[in-house]
Amino acid sequence: MFRDLPRYGSYKVAGEWVADIPLSWGWEPARTIFGERKNAGHVEEPMLSVTIGRGVIPQADLLSSTSKKDSSNVDKSKYKLVEPGDVVYNKMRAWQGAAGGSKYRGIVSPAYIVMSPRDALTEYMHHVVRTPQFAKEAERWSYGITSDQWSLRPEHFKMIRFPVPPADEQAAIVKYLAHANARIDKAIAAKRRLIALLEEQTSSLRHEALGESAGQWPVRRLKTLLIRVDQGVSPQAENQMPSPDDWGVLKAGCVNGGVFRPDQIKRLPDGFAVPASLRVANGDVLVARASGSPNLVGSTARVTGLRGKAILSDKTFRLIVRPTVDPDFLVMAMNSYSYRQQVQGAISGAEGLANNLPVTALRSFVFPMPPLTEQREIVERVTTEAARTLDTIARVAGEAQLLQEFRTRLIADVVTGQVDVRAIAVTLPDAPESFDNNTASATDDDLEEALSEGEE
Repeated sequence: MFRDLPRYGSYKVAGEWVADIPLSWGWEPARTIFGERKNAGHVEEPMLSVTIGRGVIPQADLLSSTSKKDSSNVDKSKYKLVEPGDVVYNKMRAWQGAAGGSKYRGIVSPAYIVMSPRDALTEYMHHVVRTPQFAKEAERWSYGITSDQWSLRPEHFKMIRFPVPPADEQAAIVKYLAHANARIDKAIAAKRRLIALLEEQTSSLRHEALGESAGQWPVRRLKTLLIRVDQGVSPQAENQMPSPDDWGVLKAGCVNGGVFRPDQIKRLPDGFAVPASLRVANGDVLVARASGSPNLVGSTARVTGLRGKAILSDKTFRLIVRPTVDPDFLVMAMNSYSYRQQVQGAISGAEGLANNLPVTALRSFVFPMPPLTEQREIVERVTTEAARTLDTIARVAGEAQLLQEFRTRLIADVVTGQVDVRAIAVTLPDAPESFDNNTASATDDDLEEALSEGEE
């Protein structure tokens, strides 16, 4: 269902963020498609979150797998009602992709704008507002001196033009994408299960190597092994990967599971002043200070395969080790079972700061530490034994990322009419869900969004 998708027979020039659309489609300003919903006073309704990673979801679902707490305002009298079928966006983060259609009734922060489609299918518009192309158009219409002040006001949203296929074509597009997403999700899930299995194998190998003579080694606190610990910044960044010439900021998940993931990076806006002290290079040792999952806090990896330009985020530490410490050995020790136990004991949980590793706690952790020559021997032995497994992990992770990128391109091509899926849609059975925001696991961007519900 993905190969050789045909084009439509004829096109017309659209403009702005979509160059051309099928001749039979409309190209309409949002004010003719949506009506703004400003209903307030429904304080008993459940909170919804509008996230970059997953669109509109219940906040309770987002926080259920973590120890983070709802930090929205106690007084919710000004929070806006969302009805099933509404399209919602965060006016401060629409340019990053914080938008989507809602399947739920609930309330959202006043920082969000609620739009009710008149005739267009919500499911179709959900896919449209979550394309990178729309995010760039939202950026074009957002106002503010700096990126952390950019705001897409409702009066400007209403001026953005949207592709509007005939109703039957919208339904065909929604049906096709439901099946396409299901197939892609299944493939990605299989690859993630394989990665988890392989990572467990490498963890066992490291544990065995470290445990053989650990009782004979002196125990050292981490602070005695380091020259310093760096911590980055978290500027407002675009929800897309940077080009080779652009700067990006690494996401908190870039070291999840003890493997550096160079694709976990967001593009910095043009004009951002890059601090030289925060530039990340291959060979750096990074530690996740905070994460949506307590099991990922403290994840440690050495940077490899970074081809672009990146800076450190404030959710990540960088360890500068002393000459007497092999960086790869330290990374191995910081992926051990004993290290994980220390992290779990140190994670703070008060005042909404759950899943956060204080630097003072990190520096106090203890490790059995052999002489440098023995460190290097252990690293070489484990690296040799685990080489094939690590190569497989990198390959499978790359394949999963390519599937995500393929999905993004496919959805954008389908909803803007660059390919015609009507004939394929006819052959597909009815889908149980036309769009689903819950297929992905919670991301740190999502959780950060949920914890800032009451900022405005």
